[in-house]
Amino acid sequence: MSGAAAGAGGDAPARIPAGAGSGPGGDGGFVIRLATDPADIEACFAVRKEVFVVEQRVAEDIEYDGRDDQALQVLAIRDDGVPLGTGRLLYGPGAADRTGGDPAVGSLGRLAVTAAARGRGIGAALVRAIEDAARERGLTVVDLHAQSHALGFYERLGYEAYGPEFLDANIPHRSMRRVIRGGAANA
Repeated sequence: MSGAAAGAGGDAPARIPAGAGSGPGGDGGFVIRLATDPADIEACFAVRKEVFVVEQRVAEDIEYDGRDDQALQVLAIRDDGVPLGTGRLLYGPGAADRTGGDPAVGSLGRLAVTAAARGRGIGAALVRAIEDAARERGLTVVDLHAQSHALGFYERLGYEAYGPEFLDANIPHRSMRRVIRGGAANA
């Protein structure tokens, strides 16, 4: 699990193109964008609280781990402004414990989609938007800690599990990785 802030590493915040994250839905489309202002960050936190703290019963002090001010945050919002999902990317020196110190590796985390918005492709669009942001920052690999029940979701997106299962917030997880530039796993 991971946290929220925009423009990490001194990068200027930028909007993710609508084509990268737009999708159909019975109650309107959605757009994925970088969370760049306080209202967007609060929307990211609200989604994470709904999914992780309320639904999955993760303690708030575990969910909000103090890394949000170092992270690039993405937000999926419905056409009418309702937040649907979020995720974050940690990279650079502040993420060394998550990336093995490799500056080419980013750590995707805190991916959450509200229960009402699941099944619309929002999670996959968030992952792809985070990968695009990682590429723009010169990263070539994205690593993540997936809840074990979500392995199939990430495998369909090209991630490969490695290492043993472990507990994070009392939830079984596996480490996963995807090469995003070069190599056979590139999409």
